[in-house]
Amino acid sequence: MARNKSEQPESPSKPKTTLKRRVLQLAQSENSDIYLFALTGEELLAVADVSRISRDEAGKLIGYQRPEVKRHVRDIVEYLDGPDVLFPHAVIVAFSSKVRFVGSRGPNVTDGLSKAGDLFIPVPGDSAETKPGWIVDGQQRALAVSKSKRTGLPIPVCAFITDNIERQRDQFLRINNSRPLPRGLVTELLPEVSAPITGNTSASRLPSALLNSLNSEKDSPFFGLIKRASTSEADKEHRVIPDGPLLKALRESLVQPSGCLFVFRNLASNDADVDRIWLTVMTYWLAVKRVFPEAWGRPPCESRLMHSAGLTAMSRLMDRIMPQIDLRASNAVDEVVAELEVIQPFCRWTEGNWEGLGLQWNELENVSRHVRGLTNFLLRTYVERRTSGH
Repeated sequence: MARNKSEQPESPSKPKTTLKRRVLQLAQSENSDIYLFALTGEELLAVADVSRISRDEAGKLIGYQRPEVKRHVRDIVEYLDGPDVLFPHAVIVAFSSKVRFVGSRGPNVTDGLSKAGDLFIPVPGDSAETKPGWIVDGQQRALAVSKSKRTGLPIPVCAFITDNIERQRDQFLRINNSRPLPRGLVTELLPEVSAPITGNTSASRLPSALLNSLNSEKDSPFFGLIKRASTSEADKEHRVIPDGPLLKALRESLVQPSGCLFVFRNLASNDADVDRIWLTVMTYWLAVKRVFPEAWGRPPCESRLMHSAGLTAMSRLMDRIMPQIDLRASNAVDEVVAELEVIQPFCRWTEGNWEGLGLQWNELENVSRHVRGLTNFLLRTYVERRTSGH
């Protein structure tokens, strides 16, 4: 396909250029059109961001792409620079409403399935301007084509137009559903997508949403401590808690009949009493922070309470303690503190020897026998001490 000349803007405030491309428009449903056309790698990166998952200062999720796999990109470049290149895989792009489609007029512009026309794509005049597109799928391919010696190689593009960021994330998850994504990325994206996906993702959305709130609410004991897929390299040293153990513990407490959060779910309607769930989790972990202040908020290498093993075991204790707590009481946190103080003298989160396990505090690792042993020790100690009246 020949490249069309760019059109000059009418005023300096508009983008310096506008790419005009011949396209086929496919109307798949009402207000859901897709556009098939071609761009060079250079043009693609000029109009579309290679978005990566991150959060702004307010904690809102922005972007949704995985970090590029450098080796993968290098392999694609080597292929593109070789002989007999065949590159049929389309890059999928979400465009904002700044991009507009103008249908062609005259006979034979449609065959009943697609319609011919032109797509007008504004090109930012400088790096400070926001690009109108986001690459939903094909990040590595787009980067590889831009690095290839074949700078003018036309690559197929499949695009849709929407200003709804949730719809873009929804498409990202659907497109990548058939191949593995980093689990931390998937679980962090799920609560940001309001559209239904599948039964599995719907079941996963609530615990991940809870985890996001625990990490972002300033009155949460976990505020700013949880390390998620969106955490920047600069913030990772301050985020001491891995999200995996807490996420798993919340999910299991919600789906297992023995979990303290299970009773707040309506299995028939698939609804949940989110307020009661949130209050239960906050009440318990605020009490944990109060009972073990010397162990709270420190890196796992300094505190096994912040370690995967400690978080998992203490979450199991939550399932044992919280059903007997009146969440409506003004002193609910104090009540949980009193329950936790039963085991406090026997815990060795930062120093000493776990007498019931035969392990030094820093020998406790995230392996099944250690996690199981610690969980059993804490539950057994709690029950025995409560039964004996201590």
